[in-house]
Amino acid sequence: MLKEFKDFIMTGNVIEFAVAVIMAGALGQVINGFVNNIAMPFVGYFAGGMNFGDLHVAMDGKEYATLAAAQEAGGAVIAYGAWINTIINLLIVGFVMFLIVKAYNKTKKPAPDAPPAGPTDNELLMEIRDALKK
Repeated sequence: MLKEFKDFIMTGNVIEFAVAVIMAGALGQVINGFVNNIAMPFVGYFAGGMNFGDLHVAMDGKEYATLAAAQEAGGAVIAYGAWINTIINLLIVGFVMFLIVKAYNKTKKPAPDAPPAGPTDNELLMEIRDALKK
């Protein structure tokens, strides 16, 4: 059983899958950093200096200047600004994955053409018949 498990783990598909998961995690961190540190401040600047990360609704009905202040007060808080950041993150991840798959598909070689079909049984029999007639 241990040998079977070792053979399974060492197959190319499992190793490739593990590498893909690790790369996806790293790519996710890079994109998340891009969204939080570059894209959202840029969008916020053109939205009148708004910080999307601080957009929230306090369920206790009070007004708080920042999301951190509302959370520190201990009440339930709906942080919809963080959700907006997550949606933008998802769109960027989807676009980057689209570009990666598109580039990968361009590098793949087209499938080789199928070899031409040989003569059918009837054609072979007719050739043999004709050869015997000569």
